[in-house]
Amino acid sequence: MIFHETKLPDALMIEIEPRGDERGWFGRTYCTTEFEAAGLETVYVQQNASVSAEKGTIRGMHFQRPPYGEVKLLRCLRGAIFDVIIDLRRTSPTFLRYQGFELSAENRRMLYVPKGFAHGFQTVTEDVEVSYLVSAPYSPLSEGGVRFNDPLFGIKWPLPVSVISEKDANWPLLNMDTHPMLCDLEDQQQRL
Repeated sequence: MIFHETKLPDALMIEIEPRGDERGWFGRTYCTTEFEAAGLETVYVQQNASVSAEKGTIRGMHFQRPPYGEVKLLRCLRGAIFDVIIDLRRTSPTFLRYQGFELSAENRRMLYVPKGFAHGFQTVTEDVEVSYLVSAPYSPLSEGGVRFNDPLFGIKWPLPVSVISEKDANWPLLNMDTHPMLCDLEDQQQRL
């Protein structure tokens, strides 16, 4: 695997190094030794799958509050997505900035999303399947989100929205004074 830094500290783009022959190819999508050497999370408690039928579908922008803050390791297995992360760590030099990435079955890239980030994606093809490992169990009481079209972030989605859940469409706009998420997620996690 090849680990590439992104514009947001601690978030990484990971390339699989496929080795192929007449049968096809083989490559590692996770290796405890390599992740540990890179200082990354090595314990994952769930593997989740997401299937979206329609091009333009948005899922997100989600995060989990401590003590259920989670690291995610994402990979698109079928089709393609525009994957977006927002740095919500108040002490980070990139606080409230976002970055988008193309993940597809064809490019085989993976995205490592640290704790303290909101995450979401838009499908850019039909019939998309995404698989991701998470480092903490899902906790409904710890779930949070920010709106996909909040002008504070100015996310430039590649397509008009075709499908979005009511919950994702109605996450609150970020208010710097009152939004409950704006307690420092990173500091809370370190205190636990």
